[in-house]
Amino acid sequence: MESLNPLTHLEARVLAAIERHIRAEGVAPTIAELAVDLRLKSKGTVHRYVQSLIAKGRLERHGNGWRGLRIVGLAMPEPASNIQRLPAPAKVASLSHLKPESNVENPMALPVELEDSRDTSGCIPLLGRIAAGQPIEAIEDANYLDLAAFFIGPDRYALRVTGESMMDVGILDGDTVILRKQDSARPGDIVVALIDGQEATLKRLGDTRDGVVELIPENSTMDTMRYDAGRVSFQGVLVGQLRSY
Repeated sequence: MESLNPLTHLEARVLAAIERHIRAEGVAPTIAELAVDLRLKSKGTVHRYVQSLIAKGRLERHGNGWRGLRIVGLAMPEPASNIQRLPAPAKVASLSHLKPESNVENPMALPVELEDSRDTSGCIPLLGRIAAGQPIEAIEDANYLDLAAFFIGPDRYALRVTGESMMDVGILDGDTVILRKQDSARPGDIVVALIDGQEATLKRLGDTRDGVVELIPENSTMDTMRYDAGRVSFQGVLVGQLRSY
């Protein structure tokens, strides 16, 4: 029998928390529920350990979202027979009535004219490099990182992300994204797209040929969205991202 890769202490805690929730509720926990159970402030940390458990063969995904997580080798409990199910919602007559998935809070609060910001530039010391792969020599450097150049300017604004459609590129629910206001974009850019002047969504811009605009979620469980070019306008392009730990 092939041996499994050993788990770190935190990976074991995350796996145990998922198993507890499955046994108690019959479904896997959401990322928010896991963070509360583990007393972790950062959903990014939870996401990172779940991805590690998937890579080590301890977890697998079935279906969409966090509820689709399964522990390898653990049978899902049968639902209780006395659960009262709500009636199914009425079917819509046409898909044209469905609104596109939106993962931006208050999408219509986008600024129309961004005012010139005050001189609030600030810098922090940039002391060197740190390895995220193979170890490298630690080199002290006296440079400074100008945060204003990244995040502050008359054409910048911020939005809080909701949803998991961009999780595969590390943009998670609760993150803050920094955008440069512009009404054009190139394929490959991550953009704020406004659909029919009503619904805004953060997606990667795909093909724009033949009068069709492709908006691609960075989530392997979600499908590419396609719209007539006349229905889509661009509100900005991603230039940065913030997350507190």
